Amino acid sequence: MPGILEATGLVAAVLTTLAFLPQVIQTWRSRSTAGLNLGMLLSLATGVALWFVYGLGTGQVPVILANGATLMLVAVLLGLKLRDLFVRLA
Repeated sequence: MPGILEATGLVAAVLTTLAFLPQVIQTWRSRSTAGLNLGMLLSLATGVALWFVYGLGTGQVPVILANGATLMLVAVLLGLKLRDLFVRLA
């Protein structure tokens, strides 16, 4: 049974990860990434990936879960943004 600190971390992980879901859904449905900044997405993806590695290294389950899920959501946004950039360049 998790302690209060780990439970707090898990709740924080769920909330911060779910915060990205509306943006992913909106971008997916509208097929528009005009409002997304590529530099921000690259920086965010890198930072979240590093937090994920940190979580793996330290064995902190909330950090692993939150950043693993967030990385997947950010990767979707980044993929859509890069697709739009390549389509525009073609």
